[in-house]
Amino acid sequence: MPGIKRKKCCHCHILFVPDPRNRDRQRYCRQPECRKASKAASQRRWLQKPDNRDYFSGPENVQRVQRWRDDNPGYWLRKPKITSDALQDPLIQQTLETIDNNTDFADNALQDLLTRQPSVLIGIIAQLTGYALQDDIVMAARRMQQFGNDILNPQCEGGRHGSQTTHLPRPYP
Repeated sequence: MPGIKRKKCCHCHILFVPDPRNRDRQRYCRQPECRKASKAASQRRWLQKPDNRDYFSGPENVQRVQRWRDDNPGYWLRKPKITSDALQDPLIQQTLETIDNNTDFADNALQDLLTRQPSVLIGIIAQLTGYALQDDIVMAARRMQQFGNDILNPQCEGGRHGSQTTHLPRPYP
């Protein structure tokens, strides 16, 4: 960045380029340890001001805290909200349109295939394949279902894999 001089960090003493929006006031680099030191120094400076020394003490602050505690009973007992890591929306059952030329698709629609399987199985498929999107998981589940059908019913019409599968290890004698 032309025109912005490097500064020496007050904590680690390494030269850094300050943020252009704050170049006149920034005295610490962006390293986590230096940011903590910057916060501690800022708090020390704030507490050294005469007006701030008794900021959190005194009868009015005691009353303020007591009012807040009365308004928020049991705040420390609340359980944290569980957030979902899923990247897709929950499945919503949709009406299935009949398609004359592709009955296989009508029988294996996205929601139908996924709602038939327990969520544990879907999680296993996602873990094994590395997929997180519904469409990818459905395609992997269809391939796995076809493999399973071919293994269990090798004479089944439409099976693409013979009774011997080379990609699976042979059982021990």
